[in-house]
Amino acid sequence: MAERRIGIVMNGVTGRMGMNQHLIRSIAAIRADGGVPLKGGDRVMPDPILVGRNRGKLESLAREHGIERVSTDLDAALADKRDELFFDAATTQLRAGLIRKAIAAGKNIYTEKPTAEHLEDALDVARLARARGIKAGVVQDKLFLPGLLKLKMVIDSGFIGKMLSVRGEFGYWVFEGDLQPTQRPSWNYKAAEGGGMILDMLCHWRYVLDNLFGAVQAVSCLGATHVKKRWDESGGAYTPDTDDAAYATFQLANGVIAQINSSWATRVRRDDLVTFHVDGTHGSAVAGLQKCFTQSRVNTPKPVWNPDIPQPIDFFEGWQEVPDTQAYPNGFRAQWELFLRYLAGEVESFPWDLMAGAKGVQLAEAGLQSWRERRWIDLPSLEN
Repeated sequence: MAERRIGIVMNGVTGRMGMNQHLIRSIAAIRADGGVPLKGGDRVMPDPILVGRNRGKLESLAREHGIERVSTDLDAALADKRDELFFDAATTQLRAGLIRKAIAAGKNIYTEKPTAEHLEDALDVARLARARGIKAGVVQDKLFLPGLLKLKMVIDSGFIGKMLSVRGEFGYWVFEGDLQPTQRPSWNYKAAEGGGMILDMLCHWRYVLDNLFGAVQAVSCLGATHVKKRWDESGGAYTPDTDDAAYATFQLANGVIAQINSSWATRVRRDDLVTFHVDGTHGSAVAGLQKCFTQSRVNTPKPVWNPDIPQPIDFFEGWQEVPDTQAYPNGFRAQWELFLRYLAGEVESFPWDLMAGAKGVQLAEAGLQSWRERRWIDLPSLEN
């Protein structure tokens, strides 16, 4: 059994997402388990160098998770031929430029989304990577959630019949910071720092819609800044200047209509922080992060409208939970392992590349345009 080392320049791992999901629960966990097993018995062992601005934070993370290398010099890290992969989870505004720099250094790319603030830049880095023969991947984590994996199985089985519509609800109340500390970073509500619900979440909804329900053809989106005053990490008050909620309707190529509400200013009274309700001619399904419930045509109750009496039907009773029939690892780790197998040559292709990332930016940009111009926006096909 041989071990193949893959050196990774990991940029932005002192932030919440980069540290928790990508470093601790993915790369460090993979290393602790002895690497990623390949079919022939060999293993891929990721060897990261943690890159950022705060050496103290980097060294503390490295010590805690058995990582030997840190650096505050990204250029020097990219110049090191021992490392073949560049990963970025830092700020959105800098991402396209960093990807270009990594491509110029001959690195393969794995990155968080959005891949850029604007579609022009997202397309540019996608085309650059393809022209240079760079292997690239974009994080599409929600596709690997247990609830959505179960939902995909339900759809693929034919249980739904002809799909009619999808309704998504996402979000929760993010505290302003005065009554009690906020649970999201303040940059989320500042346009100059890459904040905004539409830019953040429509990139997610593009790959969820495209991969589970149908290709997005058009969008109508209304954004809102509901909470007018928040407090930052240092306790200072500020005025949010970007959207904290988005209400979007999508037309899909197969005729399905999808509606997804996304909000940091809503109180949850549903099964999970995100739910997708899918209706079809033969059945319906509702999926959250972990669970999925179904209701077939023959189990559908027959309500009669009568506002003068209490509702006699318990509408939750007629649903069945899809059982756990396999282990579901952390979604970020699952996609990391798949990409590492792709780098090792065991997987021939990786569908969620920089062009897939550009499609997410396209939808976010179209959503912002729809809000600004108060109209439907068609999405032209991007090069494949």
